[in-house]
Amino acid sequence: MSANSPVSSPAALRNMQEFMEGIWERNPVFVMVLGMCPTMAVTVSAMNSISMGLATTFVLAASCWLVSVMRHMIPKEVRIATYIVIIATFVTVVEYAIQAISLEMSEALGAYIELIVANCLVLGRAEAHAAKNPPMPAMLNATGMGLGFTVGLTMIGGVREILGNGTLLGISLFGPNFQPWVVMVLPPGGFFVMGSWLLLFAIYRARKDRNNAALAAQGASHGA
Repeated sequence: MSANSPVSSPAALRNMQEFMEGIWERNPVFVMVLGMCPTMAVTVSAMNSISMGLATTFVLAASCWLVSVMRHMIPKEVRIATYIVIIATFVTVVEYAIQAISLEMSEALGAYIELIVANCLVLGRAEAHAAKNPPMPAMLNATGMGLGFTVGLTMIGGVREILGNGTLLGISLFGPNFQPWVVMVLPPGGFFVMGSWLLLFAIYRARKDRNNAALAAQGASHGA
């Protein structure tokens, strides 16, 4: 592959980094711990989690793109109010779309669709990233963050649905003799599953840091 290939160009690599940042390295749920209100409230099933995550992803990507496009036209004194208006516009689009597609899903997600406007993840991306970067990197970064948020919600919702109902995406996994863990579909179950995932991520990061430190020490000893 040539050095001038689009895949290996600095712009393409930067765009890939922008997209991947929020999926794993800075996952909004397990690393940045943002948007905890919908994370705890709607993750009683995997389908609810996916729907909420995709709705947030659309609002993130669309609003951050528009904020980036308008970043030089928005006065600093009213930038937060302008961002909220932009975000609220796309939240309204998502709300009506969900109502048109599935009234049952709309009722399941309830007021948490409207509360995307107040989600610190969305407003934070608009202020900290989209307002300072061109449209393409801003949209890619927002999309990655949204998909990372979706992954986090689904990991929590999947565990709660499996243990709380014995199903995944509505499909029975254990048969009629399974005894559901009722606590998993209640608020304490959300905190328990969230804490368990955070613990696993903390163990993984600590192990990764130890391995990196050991490799650095080994390299320093060889260099000496």
